[in-house]
Amino acid sequence: MTALPPNSATTWAELLVEELYRAGLRRVCISPGSRSTSLTMAFAAHPDIRHFIHLDERSAAFFALGLALKSGEPAALVCTSGTAAAEYFPAVIEASQSNIPMLMLTADRPPEHRHSGANQTIDQIKLYGDFVRWSVDAPLPEKDPSPHLGRSLRALANRAFAYSLGMNSAPGPVHINLPFRKPLEPILVVDETTPTFFSREGDAPWTRIHISSRHPSPDLIAELGTSMHQAPRGLIIAGPRCPKGDFPAALADLSAATGYPILADPLSGLRFGPHTARGNIIAGYTLALKAGLLANSPFPQIVLRFGSMPVSQALSDYLESLPEDIPQIGIDPHGSWNDPIFTNSEMVTADPLPLVRGLLSQDEIFSVDSAWAQFWRSAEEKVWAALQTAGSYEGKLVADLINALPAEANLFVANSLPIRHVDECAPTRIEPLKVYANRGASGIDGTISTALGVAAASKDPLALLTGDLSFFHDQNGLLALREPGVKATILLINNNGGGIFHRLPIAEFEPSFTELFVTPHGLDFKHTARLYGLNHSRVSAEEAPSALENAMSASESQLLEIHTDAANSERLRREMVASLKTEESRPKK
Repeated sequence: MTALPPNSATTWAELLVEELYRAGLRRVCISPGSRSTSLTMAFAAHPDIRHFIHLDERSAAFFALGLALKSGEPAALVCTSGTAAAEYFPAVIEASQSNIPMLMLTADRPPEHRHSGANQTIDQIKLYGDFVRWSVDAPLPEKDPSPHLGRSLRALANRAFAYSLGMNSAPGPVHINLPFRKPLEPILVVDETTPTFFSREGDAPWTRIHISSRHPSPDLIAELGTSMHQAPRGLIIAGPRCPKGDFPAALADLSAATGYPILADPLSGLRFGPHTARGNIIAGYTLALKAGLLANSPFPQIVLRFGSMPVSQALSDYLESLPEDIPQIGIDPHGSWNDPIFTNSEMVTADPLPLVRGLLSQDEIFSVDSAWAQFWRSAEEKVWAALQTAGSYEGKLVADLINALPAEANLFVANSLPIRHVDECAPTRIEPLKVYANRGASGIDGTISTALGVAAASKDPLALLTGDLSFFHDQNGLLALREPGVKATILLINNNGGGIFHRLPIAEFEPSFTELFVTPHGLDFKHTARLYGLNHSRVSAEEAPSALENAMSASESQLLEIHTDAANSERLRREMVASLKTEESRPKK
């Protein structure tokens, strides 16, 4: 690490930054400010921590969220005192709700300035309330700290990093508030080298943290296995935030062994990839359930629920409608309560991968009800057939776009209508596709920034599927496209306002509906593209898939804007669902 000319603030900041690096930190997002000068200089001087500069703190925080969403490692945030720290709050909430690690390093005025009317000073102690896994107010820097104080700062850095990764609960955001007195900048005359006191030998962290998974007990595996052997008709729900790595393939193997269909949320990691060639992985369940295509099928005898609650409201309603004597078992590695419909009869805190492997390794062969899985496959086939004739329905457009994405691509999906279109209309595919979204608090803010954070942490190409309001909310985030190695293809479905409200009963109440809910804006986003130096093309729904293929292989970022009619799209969706209901009600020969 490059030594900075020392004073108490720079010495303190450099010590903290070096220890965070030893703990595992490799990325930081910095927003310019005065009180954070020492932290900014220390991070910029570290050769092995990549720093990203963000003028807007809110965008910075969502970018850091995207970095962690892709890498699984916390990124740090650095900002000055006052409302700058408050700008992090929306992303902190999302990180907390989604179990995404993040470190917020907020510079602060010294303690005597608090509650005194001092400029740019607010109470930053526990600023983020219960949305953090840990919050600490660091001691003021000292030029010659005692060994005890120096050790405490290094231990603090390791503790913060470990808590963000889930040492004391699920992973999530951690807040380190750092008060500084002036001078904040390095002293120009160097009369000594920066101290390396209180450090372990080499690059070893001061406190090495070991976080072990919760391995399922043999008794748990045996008990769950017995329940499954007694239930030939089972359902596996794969929601968002399922484990990555080998888990999708293992769960597909369990589905193949049991005959249990997997209802795979698009964010589960189960809907796309080579594992879809085996097992009974169902993607068209939302429209199938909405159309009543499963109304004449028997109930499942057991339900296994992995991950958080799926996007699909129709699936939520289905699970809630099941008789109470049907076991619904929630399985989560951190003990998170992912049951907003309150139907789980059991909650299991265990690492899902060894649990699934343990079930597969049992000696007894599962009884398979082949007709049960066929109910779900037949219903799904009807959905895909109807979708092919759905005209200019936005969901059909989204399905065509996803089909055009290359193998191993990253897809970030905005909330509101885009994620619902993906849930309803994206079929399984053998080619790998990694799908991300901010479904912790499900807001539409920070969409662009989170997506570009994912892009910055990946070598694979990224497409962002967004609506016009989500795009509007985070236009500042486009500035991150200037960072080296950050490239994206943005698919902007512009239906001129809040298209999702056409799905709600309020749509019948004109003129209030248009004025207060749809809120048409009439914005031309080619001007946004020009402002940020982004290539822009307006394409039709028919042209969009081929335009996407070309953009994904291009060297520069692209904004592909597709204009749609939200009211007409919703009409077509309802007609499609109605046609499925009519088909189901016809007498069978």
